[in-house]
Amino acid sequence: MSKIEDIVDSLENKISKVLHKLEVLKQTNAKISEELAIQQQKNMSHQEDISSWADKYEALKMANSLLGSDENNRETKLKINTLIRDIDHCIAQLSE
Repeated sequence: MSKIEDIVDSLENKISKVLHKLEVLKQTNAKISEELAIQQQKNMSHQEDISSWADKYEALKMANSLLGSDENNRETKLKINTLIRDIDHCIAQLSE
């Protein structure tokens, strides 16, 4: 009988260790999930910053072209033509 008791005790110890490891892994998983959420939030914030700076850069390029810079003249003329077409379209709709 002693052998069976030893086997049962051994199994209980192993089960206890497995349950403890499971609990540790659950805690680690929760911590990693929280860190992931924080990093995703930071990533979204950085993407918004990048988008904002890209818009500012485009506005700056247009302003430089309007001030006489030859670098982005073509882009500025295209943008102005697009704006004029949009205004003409709006005027045509108002006339109807």
